[in-house]
Amino acid sequence: MEAPSDAKNDEMPIMSIEIISAVAEEADQILALVNRFAAEQIMLPRTRESILSSLDDWLVAVDIDALTEQRGDIVGCGALVPLTEDLVELRSLAIAEGQQGRGIGGKLVLALVEVARQREFPQICALTLRENFFVRLGFELVDRWTISPKVWQACIYCPKFHRCDEVAVLMTLHEKRANATEVRSPAWNGLLKWEAWQPLRLAYKSHPDEFD
Repeated sequence: MEAPSDAKNDEMPIMSIEIISAVAEEADQILALVNRFAAEQIMLPRTRESILSSLDDWLVAVDIDALTEQRGDIVGCGALVPLTEDLVELRSLAIAEGQQGRGIGGKLVLALVEVARQREFPQICALTLRENFFVRLGFELVDRWTISPKVWQACIYCPKFHRCDEVAVLMTLHEKRANATEVRSPAWNGLLKWEAWQPLRLAYKSHPDEFD
């Protein structure tokens, strides 16, 4: 005679984690996942409208029923945010509570890197508190001020803007386009004129202790 627990296990669906494109019906789950971390000031908040308008740029880690192939709950997500024709940012990387340590974050990052590669972006960047995690996946640490100023435009809405402890990481995917202008420093970047860029840089302050 089989134990009741064994019989119960036989009826449980076999689930596997897959990294797939997000669909509109999952916008609320993505919103809840991202904004949970935003409430802890770990990442920037999102709105449902912003998620839906950029849905093609989102990947999700989803429990898939191996028998029915039905999508279950989202256990992770991440998005690409194009900054220039040569640079895309990896943003809103979030893993559900209780799901950390399963390699889901790494799989999401590598899948987003592959999407960026397929879209022929020469470089992908991220701002992170876990630089070693990204370095293990092939990124390198870079000076945050060498990244396009567009990456900082969203940061002015962050409550940690004046005391940010995130670092910048970058991965080169392709050679830059032949007509691309090399970005040597923010002063050479044409996205924001020098006069407009300086107040943003001065407001940020690279040494948070200056505000003590």
